Amino acid sequence: MPPRRLVLAVLASLSCGRSRIRSVIRSAGSDTVVNLAQAWAEAYAELEPAVSVEVSGGGSGTGLAALIDGAADLANSSRRIEPEERAAAQRKRGVEPVEWIIGHDALAVYVHRDHPLNEITIPQLAAMYGADGGVTRWSQLGAGLPDEEIILISRQSNSGTAQYFRRALLGKQGDFRSGTRDLNGSKEVVSLIGETMAAIGYSGMGYNSDRVKMLAISPGPGQPAYPPTLANALSGRYPISRPLYVYTLGQPGGELRRYLDWTLSPPGQQVVIRAGFVPRRPVA
Repeated sequence: MPPRRLVLAVLASLSCGRSRIRSVIRSAGSDTVVNLAQAWAEAYAELEPAVSVEVSGGGSGTGLAALIDGAADLANSSRRIEPEERAAAQRKRGVEPVEWIIGHDALAVYVHRDHPLNEITIPQLAAMYGADGGVTRWSQLGAGLPDEEIILISRQSNSGTAQYFRRALLGKQGDFRSGTRDLNGSKEVVSLIGETMAAIGYSGMGYNSDRVKMLAISPGPGQPAYPPTLANALSGRYPISRPLYVYTLGQPGGELRRYLDWTLSPPGQQVVIRAGFVPRRPVA
């Protein structure tokens, strides 16, 4: 085919592909949820080729702001919406945000795969991350650990993951110590830890890789430590688990409601499991 005819054929094909899309759903927010949201979008495209689900990250706060501003149809969040965000939705859009629990995440604590530590307690993590903690070197956690400074990896301030982790360790009023390395995304946290022997950080268990190790977590001294697994999260034995949310402006209808219902259905929840997260309830 001559070049001009080839170009025209490609343009015609693209135009034809676009004409088959009857609805676009904009999904934005949590970097914890973004891989799951993308997996849902790809699976749903197989079922409903005429519906395009466009996914972006940026953090829970970013997604909720986009929803309130009308730039997103779904806000993915790893934390509950704040009262001021609800008020902003009412003020700007005249409608109440609706909350949907789409699954759960066992928030994993990661170290380098060759690090000698295998388990840790919540009080030890609080002593490492808390402003008044005092644990700054690995050797302070026990014999046999290297006498090196602990490199604390965290998330940026608009991250729902960072807010949840802080509250789980330090309560509502506790603050992180200064000097943490605050990264933009869950994947970046795990990647840096995989390259840094003295580092420790937190991210969703769905971001596990062969370069890092997920620690077993104990609520306190003398209590059993459990690794972040599907079974331990569903049973409640793993102590750092949280719901994952999607928010809509009011009750959705049409294509948006059909898509949301599918994500909550058994096939949609199987995608949750394959993405490394915990379903809303056991899936047969």
